Amino acid sequence: MTSSAAVPVQRSAGVWLTAWRRFKGDRVGMVSLVVVAAFLLLIVASATGLVASQWQRELAVPNAPPTILGPRAGEDAGTLAGPEGKALPPVDLSDIDPLAPRYQEWAERASKLQTTETVKAQTLPLGADRLGRDVLAKAIKGTEISVFVGVLAALLATVIGTVLGALGGFFGGKVGDFLEWVYNVFTAVPDILLIFAFAAVLGRGVDTVVLILALTGWTGLYRQVRAEFIKHRGREYVRAAEAIGASTTSRMFRHILPNVSHVILVRMSLLVVGFIKSEVILSYLGLGVPIDQVSWGTMLAEAQSELILGHWWQLATATAFMAVFVTAFSLMADGWRDALDPKLRGAE
Repeated sequence: MTSSAAVPVQRSAGVWLTAWRRFKGDRVGMVSLVVVAAFLLLIVASATGLVASQWQRELAVPNAPPTILGPRAGEDAGTLAGPEGKALPPVDLSDIDPLAPRYQEWAERASKLQTTETVKAQTLPLGADRLGRDVLAKAIKGTEISVFVGVLAALLATVIGTVLGALGGFFGGKVGDFLEWVYNVFTAVPDILLIFAFAAVLGRGVDTVVLILALTGWTGLYRQVRAEFIKHRGREYVRAAEAIGASTTSRMFRHILPNVSHVILVRMSLLVVGFIKSEVILSYLGLGVPIDQVSWGTMLAEAQSELILGHWWQLATATAFMAVFVTAFSLMADGWRDALDPKLRGAE
């Protein structure tokens, strides 16, 4: 008798592991992932109070310019000065103001009560707003709110659209007809009007904005996922899974879902970008972030009046933060789409 050595069973790498290996080869995607991760770390630091915890403090003079521009001329003038820079003599107001003799006495009492003198900065790294608050600290705190709103609302909308699309596309029949009716009800009204209607009913607040955007933004993803599930439900690998006893849930979310995940990721990246813009619009109209909080939308709304006076740094800072994050997130999502695309996986 001859004994044969047992041949080890080789397991193929999973979908997500294969996608990660492909994604690591994409330099643009990896750089974008690092940028997005840096923003997420900044958000965690801001939420825990490590940075930008005192963004509401008035640290500088109103509309202090960025440090690179230097202080504006005449900011240090603390007293009235004459034509040659000499202090003007005090004016006798006793004839027209009966309380004028008491002013000096009150000033002396106030000087005794004053223990510390607050010295406000003439410049800040990225300038100050009209109240003297640090624009950099506001941008960091605004990143926390805006990215939280955009990402969380996109994730919630993605879950709603994916689950409903999977149910409608896989089962069809009465389930599909009912979900199509719900979809048509939501799409019959323009998105912006739906957003305003929900905002008027639910009120202001960060959680409210997330809920509003999620309830109005799932329809496009639902349509795409439904079409993909209709296309995949009759393919051979799904029938093979059914033949070996795979449950309906397993066929939907373990077999079909990974093969349509590239579509979901692309749509979710678009939702993040769109929801950040929607938050800007809502905050600008007073229906978004509350007054005691800050976001990129509130910063851009404040910057309008400042820009007329030539104070451009708050607008530039908020725009730069938003542009960098949105661009990096979009490129990262494109990299994951290519890594998860079944056609590209099959070409290797």
